[in-house]
Order: sequence, then structure tokens, then C-alpha cells
Amino acid sequence: MNVLWIHAHPEPRSLGGMLATEGRRALVESGHAVTVSDLYAMRWNPVVSAADFGHDPACRLRVGPASRRAYDAGELSADIAAEQEKLRWADAVVLQFPLWWLGPPAILKGWLDRVLVHGFGFGVTDPATGRVRRYGDGELAGKRGLVVTTIGARESSFGPRGIHGDLHDVLFPLHHGVFWYMGMAALPPLAIHGADRADEAAATRAVARLRHRLSGLACDEPLPYRSEHDGGYDENLVLRPELGPGRSGLAVHYR
Repeated sequence: MNVLWIHAHPEPRSLGGMLATEGRRALVESGHAVTVSDLYAMRWNPVVSAADFGHDPACRLRVGPASRRAYDAGELSADIAAEQEKLRWADAVVLQFPLWWLGPPAILKGWLDRVLVHGFGFGVTDPATGRVRRYGDGELAGKRGLVVTTIGARESSFGPRGIHGDLHDVLFPLHHGVFWYMGMAALPPLAIHGADRADEAAATRAVARLRHRLSGLACDEPLPYRSEHDGGYDENLVLRPELGPGRSGLAVHYR
């Protein structure tokens, strides 16, 4: 497989930095090709601006239309175009980051904002039908996505009754709103808890867990999200009442 590893941690000597190194080593040892986007090392610019699209700063910037025009014309800034080429090349994408304030660091959010532009990440249509391709379909359909995250809090605090909420709910915006939206199969995440207190033994266990998860990157069962186009949603994109009757919340979007 071709694997794009997107790493977002400012300290290479951290547990996260070690996991990034060991994860890439494990993939290469298994015969995979790996390309890395180390966002802090790249000094990635996370801020969307008119310059991304060659847009005249004297005119009002409408990000969606401006990004679509630049994407269609091949005029996106070089750093954005390079990351899109990596995504096209990849069979699987690993997003690795520390969980800060129940989300990824700003630099990774900015990577998503700038790279997944109109016509590539969203606003993709089927030329034959005009149907919008999303939630199970899209430009990146057929690829796989894995979140690897280090978390300071203990594992129990992210359980079904944990104070931080269920981890699958916390990561829903990435799993469902990014991976699945663009057609990528979202794999169950790997979370390393207590990361800021990890000693050598805990780090060794974390590496072993990561290697085990990566061994199933091509074959592990993804999260069973419903496709937008399988008939389960009505014209307002609301799940039909006969599916999960009486239930609500994010779990209703699992098959």
C-alpha cells in the first residue's frame, strides 16, 4: 500500500514523535511505501487566505467559489497542490496528533481547511447524474483513514460515561465529517492515553499497540457508517424514522 502519514506534534522527542518514527518504520518493514507530511517540520501555514487561490485581495474573498476556480484552473498555491497529490497517491492516510481541547492541533485543522478545497474535498459531483458525491463517496473513495492520537487523560474518562465523552463521538468530525465525507473508509482509532505521563515501559507498550494496528491497515473492518446514497436518508439528509426508531445521537449513523 501507499501510505500518507500526516504528523502534527511540535516536539519530535515526545511520545507522539517516537510513535511517528516507529509507525513509519513498521510500515516500511512490512513492504508499504510511506510519504510523510510532518506539519510542524514543514512549517505548514494553517491559515486560509486569498493567496491560496491567486485571488485579488482587493476583491471580497468567497472561499468556496475562489477555491473551486483555482482548483479547476490548476492555480492553487504550490503547497496545497503538493498535499493533494500526496492524497491522490495514497491508498491509506494516517492522521497522527495529540488530542488538544478535544480536537487536533490548529496546524492540522488548517491543513484540512487549506487542502480539502471545493472540487477536491467537497462539492464533488457525479458528471453523469449531477449527484453530490459525499458520505461514502467522493474524490477519495476507496482509500482508508486511520486516526492515531495521544491523549493526556486516562482511558476511563473517555468511556461511555466518562466526563470527556465517548472517544468515537469526540472523533466523529474526523471519522465521519472528513474521512467518510470524502469516501474514505474510517478505521477504528488508536488512542494512547496518559501520554504525558508515559515512562519507558508505557512507551514500549504504545509502540507495540501501534505496530499491531498498522498490521491491519489494509484489512481491518472500518467503522460501519451509513452511506448517504443507500436510501437511509431523506431529501433533507435526515435518517429515516424506521432506521434506529426512537434513537438519536451520533450512533444512529452506524449501519
